[in-house]
Amino acid sequence: MKRTWWKEAVVYQIYWRSFLDTNGDGFGDLQGVIAKLDYIQSLGVDVIWLNPCYESPDRDNGYDISEYTTIMEKAGTMQIWETLLQEVHTRGMKLIMDLVVNHTSDQHPWFLESRSSKDNPKRDYYIWRDPKADGSAPNNWRSYFEPSTWTLDETTGQYYFHSFAVEQPDLNWESPALREEIYRMMRWWLDKGIDGFRMDAVALLAKQEGFPDAEHPEDISYLANNPGVHEYLHEMHEQVLKHYDILTVGELGFIKPEDGPLYTGEDRGELNTLFHFEVADEMPSWDMLRFKEIQTRWYQALKDKGWNSQFLNNHDHTRQVTRYGNDRDFRVESAKLLGTLVHTLPGMPYIYQGEEIGMTGVRFSSIEDYDDIAMKNKYRDLVAAGRDPQEVFESLLPLSRDNSRTPMQWDASEHGGFTTGTPWIKVNPNHTEINVEQALADPNSVFYYYKKLIQLRKENPVMVYGDYFDLSEGHEELYIYKREFEGTRWLVMLNHSDRENTFTLPAGYDESGKELVIANYADVTGEESIQETTLRPHEARVYQI
Repeated sequence: MKRTWWKEAVVYQIYWRSFLDTNGDGFGDLQGVIAKLDYIQSLGVDVIWLNPCYESPDRDNGYDISEYTTIMEKAGTMQIWETLLQEVHTRGMKLIMDLVVNHTSDQHPWFLESRSSKDNPKRDYYIWRDPKADGSAPNNWRSYFEPSTWTLDETTGQYYFHSFAVEQPDLNWESPALREEIYRMMRWWLDKGIDGFRMDAVALLAKQEGFPDAEHPEDISYLANNPGVHEYLHEMHEQVLKHYDILTVGELGFIKPEDGPLYTGEDRGELNTLFHFEVADEMPSWDMLRFKEIQTRWYQALKDKGWNSQFLNNHDHTRQVTRYGNDRDFRVESAKLLGTLVHTLPGMPYIYQGEEIGMTGVRFSSIEDYDDIAMKNKYRDLVAAGRDPQEVFESLLPLSRDNSRTPMQWDASEHGGFTTGTPWIKVNPNHTEINVEQALADPNSVFYYYKKLIQLRKENPVMVYGDYFDLSEGHEELYIYKREFEGTRWLVMLNHSDRENTFTLPAGYDESGKELVIANYADVTGEESIQETTLRPHEARVYQI
């Protein structure tokens, strides 16, 4: 396994529209990112991942792109973006952009041409099919955001395919001309000096041949990981990626551990690393036994072959301390424990803006307070089907994407210091207690704990390259594991529970030379015996042994 800069990196995700608004229009902007680069740098991260800021009608918060080489007005201008890139590099950090090439906006010039007539040269840039004999959709597939993946276009009498919203038609990767357009665009951004791509929905590029009806249409795994996807990614690597020293991370829904090396194997020529979603999409609430089993399977599948990512939240998933921790009685301890978990397990750690101060999910009182297109479409469809509106609303709250999209909480002032205007989505009311200003003033804050975790990663290759051994298999609340690299051994002890738990080390562990690396309770000295350890609620300790 080769050592590379990107394996050793820590990534900070910026959802810019919720980060900092500098012009008072209620939306965060790129100037706001520039204004806070010193803050991000002070945390110690290496790479910034910027969510889409390209020209867009903004039906899905920038993931519906209408022009790939223009900056949307809400975000700023190309000149401001170029300044951002320069300022990131000046501070010794790197910038990766979101690459969204499974679909475009229905306002993209390619789609406007494609839908204009059946014989337009760009017709095959998208996926068009005739109706069934009865006029219905070509098959029974469901999309992520809609009851069907198909929408009838009156102009030509054919249906177009969309894995997401009606306004997000899928690109047809079977078209060589379309692929060359994509590669040209990617080179354009890379030649500007960016340091890589986070690739949105990249497992969806290849479609099932013939678009057969699904036996269980509600299980939309048929949208992803289909034959042909590896050929597309290998071609992308040969045509574009291998010519640059960059980080590529693929968002790969519905894949299993055995698929991982196919996407990220160093002998494959596809991607550097991946996000899988066996946790974030498929584990609605904390399940320790399931989580450990997922970690073990992925570690074994990728060991010496490929590279994983570690994350528990992002712009699509509820904030981790609310979803997987305890954001009431043990918010700080829980936030630190989850941070320890993400930064000490095998793979590259991702920090989603605000995670480093322990920001929580939100609970607004009305569907009108939410902006998430997936949530609002599902609410509309279920209510139209006769379900009780309040019951539907309550059922959608826990996993709404807006739980993680409320504005960054900079201080206790109105709107959390995010904007002088009216924010595009309400600020979490708890910003008066949880904010950056408070965190920076408290030496025991979540922020400084994260800063220490990141510094430890820079100084200790065992956190990056260490072998992994689960010592607590079968325990429903404790997670105890060892990382080992070139003679250095770390013992990670986590009590993911609202109560105390005691753990006895297996025979053969010598604690005489142990050294405390980090702990999330301030009174841990390192003098304690670790042969039998009683851990308090949401306590995390790491020892060198």
